[in-house]
Amino acid sequence: MKILAIDTSGKTASAAVTDGWLLLAEKTVYTTLTHSQIILPMAKELLSDCGLNFSDLDGIACAAGPGSYTGLRIGIAAVKGIAMGCPTLKCAGISTLEALAWGCAPYRGRILPVMRARKDIVYAGLYESDGITVRNILPDRVCAETELEAMADGALLLTGDCCSEIADTMFADREDIICAPSAMRLQKASSLCMAFEAAPARAVTPDELEAAYLQETKAEKDKAHRDK
Repeated sequence: MKILAIDTSGKTASAAVTDGWLLLAEKTVYTTLTHSQIILPMAKELLSDCGLNFSDLDGIACAAGPGSYTGLRIGIAAVKGIAMGCPTLKCAGISTLEALAWGCAPYRGRILPVMRARKDIVYAGLYESDGITVRNILPDRVCAETELEAMADGALLLTGDCCSEIADTMFADREDIICAPSAMRLQKASSLCMAFEAAPARAVTPDELEAAYLQETKAEKDKAHRDK
């Protein structure tokens, strides 16, 4: 498939275009601008550079979470809007943690993506790669940092925005637990493309595309408090 993917789940804004397993173009920016300002112009620029229009695409993907509540909503809204304007487009929401694992796909073994949720709390999931394909072996979750120890019963590659911190504080004495290179620790849209290409059956309609926050949003917490 020809796929456009955008990732607005964290500090980076990223867009990529692939054709099958060939990466045609990618841009990732660690930005202080809001993702709503940068992501669509970035996507349009990449498509133009590749000589493509939205109508030339087969699929479009975004990070569905976990991650920044506002960032996720921006990315999902953008994909919904594009897909509604191009009815032939397949769209997919990909786990941010799964995408981080796909970014480390050449590693053969278990991959533990970790993202900071708040103090002492992380988003985490356990994946395994054969060097080409990534599969989930423990569902994504929000958990205390201490719960990561139960996932570390063997060699691991850590990735994600707090992987270095986790490695230094929890696994400093473990030579079999290492961190991904710095260029592979943050979200990249090309990883979303790979995940979608590997499992095109995950495509959904724009109406079905939803965020997977893994924990209650502030609005949900406020509503629950009011309903008590």
